[in-house]
Amino acid sequence: MAKTVSFNAMDAGTREDYDLVFAQDRGNTAHQAERVFEWLQMMDGDSPYKISRLGHSLQTATRAEADGADEEMVVCALLHDIGDILAPANHSQAAAALLRPYVSKRNHWIVEHHGLFQGYYWFHHYDQDRNTRDKFREHEHYAACVAFCADWDQKSFDPEYPTLPLEHFKPMVRRLFARAPNEHV
Repeated sequence: MAKTVSFNAMDAGTREDYDLVFAQDRGNTAHQAERVFEWLQMMDGDSPYKISRLGHSLQTATRAEADGADEEMVVCALLHDIGDILAPANHSQAAAALLRPYVSKRNHWIVEHHGLFQGYYWFHHYDQDRNTRDKFREHEHYAACVAFCADWDQKSFDPEYPTLPLEHFKPMVRRLFARAPNEHV
């Protein structure tokens, strides 16, 4: 049996208890990429789209890479919808929270807001303002998020598009999660 902490409530914990907790956290962090791959595989099921949610994510990343995006953005494109598995009601924020310690403020902002920005393509079908994203028009990353959605995300549901397999992206994902966490966390 694994060693456990001595307390039943956190306010009774000792330094040794928290050393034990943080050691386990470091172990979990070391295996983050492998858990992400498991979550991505969970997206490879039935979908109302013409391709699976995993296929959409792979296609978005493939388009980003083909357009010359840097590796960090390619991984963000791959993982932008991973929140669909973890928290469908706020998938953008869930994906952004996962990525936040490892990516730039710009890429974090794009992932966090892409769900709202995608509304441009469908809000009007539900009598909502498709330009809701414009409340961020003055934000420094507004145009980048518009481009992410227009160029990669919204068009990545095409079963005929030549999409790279997950194996192609795994080294990139591993490198991203091997980084030391950013200071802006």
